[in-house]
Amino acid sequence: MKTGNRFNLSNQSYWIFLKKFKFGVLKSTLFISSLLYFWIYFFYNFDQISFDINLEKNGINLFLSFLFCVLSIYLNAYAWKYIVKWFGEEFKSNNLVSFYVLTNILKYVPGGIWHFVERFNFIKKISNPQIALYSTLIEPYFMLSASFLLTSIGLIFSPLYFLFIFPLVFLNRKLIYFVLKRLGSLKAKVFEVLRLQNLNNEFDKRINIISFFPARALLIEICFVLSKFIGFYFCLNTFYQSNNLEIIFLLVIFSLSWSLGLVVPTAPGGVGVFEACLLFLVGRNIPHNAILVSLIYFRVISTSADFFLSFPFLIRKLFKRI
Repeated sequence: MKTGNRFNLSNQSYWIFLKKFKFGVLKSTLFISSLLYFWIYFFYNFDQISFDINLEKNGINLFLSFLFCVLSIYLNAYAWKYIVKWFGEEFKSNNLVSFYVLTNILKYVPGGIWHFVERFNFIKKISNPQIALYSTLIEPYFMLSASFLLTSIGLIFSPLYFLFIFPLVFLNRKLIYFVLKRLGSLKAKVFEVLRLQNLNNEFDKRINIISFFPARALLIEICFVLSKFIGFYFCLNTFYQSNNLEIIFLLVIFSLSWSLGLVVPTAPGGVGVFEACLLFLVGRNIPHNAILVSLIYFRVISTSADFFLSFPFLIRKLFKRI
């Protein structure tokens, strides 16, 4: 009995520590550190960097990079549609996909929650608050599971990459409630904005998960990450063309870096964190000047794709305020 009591006390102390620990400070520190690392690297190699492009020769690569970034946004939107369907809500039209695409630019707005807020409000109007909230909150976890699954291909380099399969274990009907509760605590700011602190008690009343494993949504999320990677590869190929570049290695590093950018909410759209992680992990495999320019161009291209698709939404919001 004493051993059991000690275990319970230590377990309670652990959760109390986690609740009191200021994760916001840690996230901000990681974000600022990543930006500093990237800019120090940039200015250190500034004399070797050139942003000049021969559009006749390399313009097609940049255009293809833009197209794959656009495709990735649509794939992400379709994955969200099937996540909502997995929670038990069927939509016959593609309004859900269109709205996701239109609001994707809001992830760059300081705070990092306004795209969640818009999507929650949209689904709540045509469904119920539970499906609206949890289908919106869980979508980043789907992206994380997909990108970590691609990262686990690194098993061919080291057995440690097997650990990246672990998030996928929780992506099933039995354990998804646990994941959602943890996400709810991490995204506490979303609950504050939406004033939905009491929804946890009503979780399973109006949600009906239709299958044990969300295979279709996960598969589309994998295609989403792959599409992002192809867009980056075309961008990199503009500034660095080499037969010695290992595609599998680059995919693993890209997926891991993108995942780290995703889990640091302070970084809007993973800005700074993704670039710093990829720069650090690539090491000396790619010349510094080539990877730096590629990362900057890819960030501009991917953000431009978001702006391009979200332009009607931004115009509508602007006219509502005037």
